[in-house]
Amino acid sequence: MRSTYRFALLSTLSAFAVAIPAQAQETTEDDSAQTIIVTGTRAAARTVENSPVPVDVLTGDAITEGGQVETNKILNKLVPSFNFPQPAIADGSDALRPATLRGLGPDQTLVLVNGKRRHVSALLNINGTVGRGSAAVDMNAIPALAIERIEVLRDGASSQYGSDAIAGVINVRLKTASEGGKAVISYGKYDTTISGVDNVTGLVTSGGQPQRIANDTRYFQATVDGERKVSDGESYSVATNVGLPFFGVQDGYINLTAEYRHRGYTNRQGYDLRPNYIRPSSTTWDPRELTFNRLQFRFGDPQADDFILFGNMAAPLSESLELYAFASFNQRDSVSAANYRQQSAAANRDWSVLTPSTSPNDANFVGLTPDGFLPFIESDLSDVAVTTGLRTTSGEWNVDGSLSLGRNAFDYRVENSLNTSFGPASQRSFDAGGLRYRQIMANLDVSREFDAGFAKPLTLAFGAEYRNERFQIRPGELQSWAIGPYFRASFATTSANCTTEGGVYNGTTGICSFPGRAAGAGAQGFPGLPESSRTDAKRDSVAGYVELDTDIAAGFSTTVAARYEHYSDFGDTLTAKFATRYEFAPGFAVRGSVSNGFRAPSLHQQYFTTTSTNFIGGVPVDISTVAVNSPVARALGSKDLKPEKSLNFSGGFTANPFSGLTLTVDYYNIRINDRIVLTENLGAAGSGTTAVNNAVKAVLDANGFQSVGAARFFINGLNTRTQGVDAVMNWRLPFEGIGKWSFTAAYNYNDQKILKYKNELGSLAAIPNLILFGRVESIRFTEGQPRDKVVLSLDGDLGKFGITARTTRYGKVVSPGSAAPLGADATSLTAYGPDDIFLNAKWISDLELRYKPTDAISIAVGADNLFDVYPDRSPWGLRPASVGGSYPANQQYIPFSIFSPFGFNGRYLYARVGVDF
Repeated sequence: MRSTYRFALLSTLSAFAVAIPAQAQETTEDDSAQTIIVTGTRAAARTVENSPVPVDVLTGDAITEGGQVETNKILNKLVPSFNFPQPAIADGSDALRPATLRGLGPDQTLVLVNGKRRHVSALLNINGTVGRGSAAVDMNAIPALAIERIEVLRDGASSQYGSDAIAGVINVRLKTASEGGKAVISYGKYDTTISGVDNVTGLVTSGGQPQRIANDTRYFQATVDGERKVSDGESYSVATNVGLPFFGVQDGYINLTAEYRHRGYTNRQGYDLRPNYIRPSSTTWDPRELTFNRLQFRFGDPQADDFILFGNMAAPLSESLELYAFASFNQRDSVSAANYRQQSAAANRDWSVLTPSTSPNDANFVGLTPDGFLPFIESDLSDVAVTTGLRTTSGEWNVDGSLSLGRNAFDYRVENSLNTSFGPASQRSFDAGGLRYRQIMANLDVSREFDAGFAKPLTLAFGAEYRNERFQIRPGELQSWAIGPYFRASFATTSANCTTEGGVYNGTTGICSFPGRAAGAGAQGFPGLPESSRTDAKRDSVAGYVELDTDIAAGFSTTVAARYEHYSDFGDTLTAKFATRYEFAPGFAVRGSVSNGFRAPSLHQQYFTTTSTNFIGGVPVDISTVAVNSPVARALGSKDLKPEKSLNFSGGFTANPFSGLTLTVDYYNIRINDRIVLTENLGAAGSGTTAVNNAVKAVLDANGFQSVGAARFFINGLNTRTQGVDAVMNWRLPFEGIGKWSFTAAYNYNDQKILKYKNELGSLAAIPNLILFGRVESIRFTEGQPRDKVVLSLDGDLGKFGITARTTRYGKVVSPGSAAPLGADATSLTAYGPDDIFLNAKWISDLELRYKPTDAISIAVGADNLFDVYPDRSPWGLRPASVGGSYPANQQYIPFSIFSPFGFNGRYLYARVGVDF
């Protein structure tokens, strides 16, 4: 009945509604398409309508309406080609989540603020999430209330803006008002029934003992009462924007925004039905199993507190000279959870009660904690940026010179954890180290219009840029990563010496081992960055560009641009672009562009280093992510990273058949060579077959790296193609006399394909069946984001009342599991495996109602994900008999894939009050 009701309401809403992704969204004026844009062109009067490339304009009202206050979540609802999955239990990626445009990497979209390049974060995403291997701009550090509008250029623009602008450009334009302001208070929380997750009321017992599931003894049998209901994730924000005159200077302004926001954590785990405690005997269970709280995980949004300041100012110094500046500060404190360590886990064993020669077993188990523990990862993120410059008009020349500084720091602490190898002497909290990124940039931009006899003046623009970057790694404190006294490595020796050392001697191999000294090393949940990872890397780049823009004839516009860049670490690049638009009939035009682009390898990808210690056969081995130029990587054949090179084609048409209706359709094709990816783990403890791992180990051993169990690093490993279609319709509905109504429909189709896997690692290239970029990463790359997305929105303004109804369809996603395909496809990089999860398309609907009791006060209530839709639940227990085996144990209590494009938190209810002054 619930599903039928939801479908009926959804169908009704879908018939009317969609989001606000394109031309002058949420704008109901006749001249919506006449909005002047500054992204994708340096001409002074280029509009959305006559742009030769697709540009979406998101207005301030569209950005601030709705229940979300984080900029990435807002864009995910408004822009069909924008994707923002919300992973959990993914270390630093929980606190700073990556987002993508057109399915490309988070670092393949350039972000500008007021037309100036925004610095990226210090965090490198190396976990199994969308955007793995990238360092991206933290869009959530920009408060929605500070934004005048956002221009989204959906076209390659490296020749105009430099590195990273392969998928497009997001240009955030800050408010410039010199008077008035707005204060907004919002509150919300999730009120949801977790689809497919049982509400466990107890365990099934017999004779006072809990009973296991007969055909899957990994779990206890449970008594259930419907589905689990949750009310959590309490969130609130307080934000103020105020415009002031610049100390009485006419036409000057200081526009300030301050925001504090708190997001409570959410937990969407299922009840963990695994036995938690060591069994007293083979026929009995620890009595605590019956009363143990089986919701020990945290699977969902982390807790986060943000304090943000933004300022934007300008002041004329003379009739032709203006001083401007803008600056920002963000402090974010986030707490996310790692996986729960059960009481019976080796990570919770007190190895100090054993002698070095005693083999561990259930009978001699002593726990370091009575029930197990859940490590927390505290992220301390601070971000500072400032830009200042001068703009002048000298005769007919416009000159803009600026200097920018951006710095991002990301520090880790691990709480409620321990380093098992230090036993009872272990700390419970750790400084696990940190990352730093800094960018210094100088820009000079010059433009002038010439009368060249064309239909419109010819705009000539040229300029130069200097950029200095620095990336640093700060190691954590000793116990966060070190091996303590309760691990001893095996070694070859004599029987007598082994006895003296207190070990167990194997006369056949001559190896002395210490079974009672096998504790794991490093802080549980997040091993700290070791001393060997300390890094301080820098580089410089210089660039020059030229651009021409004009209407050659009435309705026939063209843009030509070229850019040269030189980087101190890899050399030179030259990019160019040609774009044109032809209006063949009033209101109807075709447009297209061709360009080549590039993305420079980031300092993070070249130099990021960290190591954790695993134990194989009693021997500690390093599992490392190493710098490309490190001796280990060089031994495995690494080469200096080259820039990614792209070739972009786009073509489409625009139509304005009658007043109030605009339609755009654009096809794009983006080929990228030498894409930078992180390799699989290579070595004895690697992810390959035994034969492959042994062959790689032989290479490491021959180069003196016997202690390296496995290593991974970045390579230019793929050639890819991304193609798709963007379609947008914006219609001002002719409902005269009953308010102002606008309807927007937007669609994105996106197809990703790997054209070539590249192995250029010297001696490793000769190892048969060596895989550098495996099946899991390949499927995540090509099918880990929606193939298509539909956004429908209806917005109404009825005087004192307003309404926004939106529904979004997120297409199918595949979440690959680690199990290899069966049968003949066992070595395939594209075939599906038995544990791959297929997330079907889902419609997510939002509704907001607004009321203005006075001109200055607005009140809104609403629901995001009104019908409480969840992604498909991950299967658990036994696989189908035709496949055999069992699904991964964690899918019983971790019920959803982190690849869900709309998250997995359920219905969010909120209220908002705004006061204009």
